[in-house]
Order: sequence, then C-alpha cells, then structure tokens
Amino acid sequence: MSIFSSILSKLGIGKAEAAEAPAATAGTSTAPVSTVDVLAKLEGLAAAHAEKLNWKTSIVDLLKVLGLDSSLTARKELGKELGYPGSVEGDSAALNIWLHKTVLQKLAENGGNIPPELLG
Repeated sequence: MSIFSSILSKLGIGKAEAAEAPAATAGTSTAPVSTVDVLAKLEGLAAAHAEKLNWKTSIVDLLKVLGLDSSLTARKELGKELGYPGSVEGDSAALNIWLHKTVLQKLAENGGNIPPELLG
C-alpha cells in the first residue's frame, strides 16, 4: 500500500485508487461518493496525541497525527508517489512545504472536506 493510500485509509476516505490517477482538472473532476470531514478527524486525533502537533502547517506533524512514518525517507517516498517536481535529494524544507500543500489538495480531490484556508 502506498503512503498516500495509507493516509486516505486512516481518514476513512475510500477512493484510494484515485491517488494513482493523474490529477484531474477542475472542469473534469468527478464528485466523490461521500465527503469526509478531514478537519474534524485530524483535530480529534491531534487532541488525543501525546505531543502538541501542528498538522495544519507541517507534513511531519500531519503524518504523526495519523500514526504514520514521518521520517525523511518516508517523506521522500511520498514525494515520489505524488510527483514532486524537484529533486527529493535536495531541499527537504521545499519538499515538506510542497508535500503538505499537495497532500491536503489530494485529500480534497478524493472526498476530503478541507477548509479553503488550508488549501491556499
């Protein structure tokens, strides 16, 4: 199972196969079967976590909240899965920023209800 499929699964989003397909444009995307309140799920998981995690801005914290591997190796693999346009061997900060934005966008594309302020 891919890392992004694991993210979808942890959040109860059932369209894991859509992550494998190229991103659809706004005009051609299909409506998801159901919408998952990702914000509520992540806030609940974060509140129950032993550490204070800022999943709204950090991919590392987002992965930790979900109980997934947040190591640089795992993040590089996730970057490769999602088509990171830069070198995953280069700037890890740039990778992290791109990953966070892309993961939230892909969650929204797969039926996750993500507030617009988190997608910006």
